Amino acid sequence: QVQLVESGGGLVQAGDSLRLSCVASGRTFSSYGMGWFRQAPGKEREFVAGISRSGSTTVYADSVKGRFTISRDNAKNTVYLQMNSLKPEDTAVHYCAAGAVQISRLKRSYDYWGQGTQVTVSS
Repeated sequence: QVQLVESGGGLVQAGDSLRLSCVASGRTFSSYGMGWFRQAPGKEREFVAGISRSGSTTVYADSVKGRFTISRDNAKNTVYLQMNSLKPEDTAVHYCAAGAVQISRLKRSYDYWGQGTQVTVSS
């Protein structure tokens, strides 16, 4: 069992930056591929970024490529999402997720989810 707790969300202006953090419980963090997803009101939850177990491989949604960076610190059981050049369309609840996969863009690949942290970007 893995418990995930996100933090770092908030209200910012367009062009600003935020860094989200997600701390995982347990001693097997490095055995999980990690991902960030987001869900805006009235929309489906969508993939944002994923990172492999070692952190050597990352994947991004086209909408965030070049602006967001996912990273992880296995010694701290933590995955991060650095979000730069934020846009109003980035407004959503952001979730981190853990899965027994190397890396994946698919929601069904992830077994554990955090409670989410709200990111609101004003224009």
